[in-house]
Amino acid sequence: MFEAEDTYWWFVGRRALAITLLEQRLPEGSKLLDVGCGTGAGLKEFSRRYDTYGVDMSPLALEFSSGRGIPNLFLGDGQKLPVAEGAFDGVISLDTIEHIPDDRAAFAEIYRLMKPGGTFVVNVPAFRWLWGPHDEALMHQRRYTRGELMAKLRTAGFEVSWCSYQVFTLFPFVVASRLVDRVMRRGPSAKLPAVSPTVNRLLTKLQEKEGQFSIRVPLLWGSSVAAVARKPK
Repeated sequence: MFEAEDTYWWFVGRRALAITLLEQRLPEGSKLLDVGCGTGAGLKEFSRRYDTYGVDMSPLALEFSSGRGIPNLFLGDGQKLPVAEGAFDGVISLDTIEHIPDDRAAFAEIYRLMKPGGTFVVNVPAFRWLWGPHDEALMHQRRYTRGELMAKLRTAGFEVSWCSYQVFTLFPFVVASRLVDRVMRRGPSAKLPAVSPTVNRLLTKLQEKEGQFSIRVPLLWGSSVAAVARKPK
């Protein structure tokens, strides 16, 4: 992940959408927590605009993040974070919640540590029927539909202002890949399909354009689902 996330199209496109969603709702200088900050590429970009903090359950991930020169990192479990109530103006969580055994507890915990009026941006993998070796290797607990994600956010107390599937155009290729995995009975494996630099640039641009379009018109399908939620004032 550390080697790929700065340039690989999927990471870059997901991050670009998250930044746009934050900038539309969260003023510059706001206090932002990245739940599941991983190896730090997102935090590095978010810190250009916000007062950022990062939490992850993996000491190795935090070591990589620290190697980027990122401060304000701490170890924690998303179901019970060592953070004071109402401490943050915003929270972002990109492909983290699906790893947490009790996602309802995680959403409730994120709600607790946010200030009233705060913004929460979240991205998770979509559709249980897409479950495959990649999910098993990464120790996912679940995948979500748009409706399921919105329902769990609302149960935690959030107001959902936007929700859309992502990776829309390439979705048929994702489905085909999962079918091949099942036919071949492949075991757990987490790897990114290799692409040339030219193809990577084209796919990056495609995902960025698709993400911008989805902000105006929510997409009907995709391999991920993203949402923006607000803690009521």
